[in-house]
Amino acid sequence: MAAAADTGKPKTSPKSIKFLFGGLAGMGATVFVQPLDLVKNRMQLSGQGSKAREYKTSLHAVASILRNEGVRGIYTGLSAGLLRQATYTTTRLGIYTVLFERMTKADGTPPNFFMKALIGMTAGATGAFVGTPAEVALIRMTADGRLPPDQRRGYTNVFNALVRITREEGITTLWRGCIPTMARAVVVNAAQLASYSQSKQALLDSGYFRDDILCHFCASMISGLVTTAASMPVDIVKTRYSFTS
Repeated sequence: MAAAADTGKPKTSPKSIKFLFGGLAGMGATVFVQPLDLVKNRMQLSGQGSKAREYKTSLHAVASILRNEGVRGIYTGLSAGLLRQATYTTTRLGIYTVLFERMTKADGTPPNFFMKALIGMTAGATGAFVGTPAEVALIRMTADGRLPPDQRRGYTNVFNALVRITREEGITTLWRGCIPTMARAVVVNAAQLASYSQSKQALLDSGYFRDDILCHFCASMISGLVTTAASMPVDIVKTRYSFTS
């Protein structure tokens, strides 16, 4: 009976498990990139208003933070970064998977490139909206050390930040900057898809690369640079807008 019931199809993990693993993978990566995220936020806020620029380069920012706040200071806001990944990545993967399956034809033909781009931008924007509260908490926590001691908010963790923001400034403040945050997600997803596909094809056409892991790695690096450059203006707007009370 068991043999008769076997359809021969490979077993796959439930979607909920895939989304869970996707979120956990993002959270694991956050542990390594959190110092870079902190430096990015500090540099984007540096020179805001009439203040002189605090950091000349990213290395100068890292050295200054380590000197003034210690090693623990470079990981300020880690709990917010983890919550952002748990909410943003899981939602984005879930929306993308559902829409991708709905747009796949009955004969198994996947959506075309432009439809994939639309699905990716929709999923990214939705995930960004869900993750905005954690994003606001992350920006405020990572930027707190640059303020004078009497002006620091002193959030102890992301949940303390969310509760205090809601109590002191209203629940709508948790979604401050959601429009530029969603816009950044749209730009990132569109730029990633287009630049990766184009750079991979250019590498293959050059004759120096084959369709192997090295080619994918180089295409990903090029795509990352293009995506960062394309999203940086709206990323600065998002950071500065979310930081304000």
